[in-house]
Amino acid sequence: MLDNWKLQTPAMAAAVWTDRGRWTLRRILIGSRSNHTALKPCYDALIIGGGHNGLVAAAYLQKGGVKTAVLERRHVLGGAAVSEEIFPGFHFSRCSYLLSLLRPHICRELELKKHGLKVYMREPHSFTPMLEEGMKGAPPRSLTLGSDLAKNQDEIGKFSPKDAKAYPEFLTHLEKLATAIHPLLDSPPVDIRGVTAGSLRKRLAAAKTLMPVVKCGLKLGGNIPDFYEIITAPIMKVLTQWFDSEPLRATLATDGVIGAMTSPSNPGSGYVLLHHVMGELEKEKGAWGYVEGGMGGVSQAIAKAAQSYGVDVFTEKDVGQILVDSDGAAKGVALKDGTEIHSKVVLSNATPYVTFKNLTPKGALSEEFIKAIDQIDYTSPVTKIN
Repeated sequence: MLDNWKLQTPAMAAAVWTDRGRWTLRRILIGSRSNHTALKPCYDALIIGGGHNGLVAAAYLQKGGVKTAVLERRHVLGGAAVSEEIFPGFHFSRCSYLLSLLRPHICRELELKKHGLKVYMREPHSFTPMLEEGMKGAPPRSLTLGSDLAKNQDEIGKFSPKDAKAYPEFLTHLEKLATAIHPLLDSPPVDIRGVTAGSLRKRLAAAKTLMPVVKCGLKLGGNIPDFYEIITAPIMKVLTQWFDSEPLRATLATDGVIGAMTSPSNPGSGYVLLHHVMGELEKEKGAWGYVEGGMGGVSQAIAKAAQSYGVDVFTEKDVGQILVDSDGAAKGVALKDGTEIHSKVVLSNATPYVTFKNLTPKGALSEEFIKAIDQIDYTSPVTKIN
């Protein structure tokens, strides 16, 4: 949904501090406080954590007539999509800083623009300076890529006319693959366990979850080998098949390793690049944008939409444990201050590790499941610089 990993330049951080930007950030910080509704002892649904995903879930549940409350541990909403004062007088997007993978239908159905979301398209997309001496008094070469295909080809042509000619075909190739698998972003995951075990009736019901994947395969058709390669091969292998110039390959390869503990020479790095192509902003595929007021502006717009439907949103409500009944079903939460809140369903916006290891009572989950949770790898090579 949101890119947490690309580096934000100091110029972008400083740009919000116009008079209008100062007002915008004040408004966002004020809006991050809890609403004035008292915490009720019982809800239809409780959301642990006020990150952007939890807020979206709350908004849709409430729209569907399910009385919902969001319980955020910190003083500010947003999780990874948050704007905060890191240094006195200066606010930053602390983690996520670019918008693209937020699904367009969510923006439309929750009317996020009406609730304050404003995005500025990122243009150009990338700048790659060369560590070389300029020739005949000219500055050193660099590669700048943006949304204008003709300008991109001129830039690439400085390094390789052959690559400049191949570049449009490469984009068409990626778009073809991305278009075929794009519907999977909005499809429920395949119920593999249901398909392989249980009664015939249950297997047939679970088999329906295979349909989006089948449709994806049919749409790929003869491109299945190309799709298999890009999701399994190192991104540098794929790019080397298309291009000769190292500056272009290096620039494109960055989208294959963002946020991943991998190198462009490792198998599987190709899918990360394809995932970026599936992003969409202002009806432009693969586009990215900066949010006015920082990424906290996304979370605040979602929170305002949720509250407009009747969601109760609370900050500084630290959940200590999920309450589980004798049948193993969640029945609410207990805050760290001892307050118990009951509900018919509990959704967690925390990580699987925090949810199932720290918040769920021991013994409520199978050893096999806990072992799988323990094996999740949260390591990352990312350092954020403001």
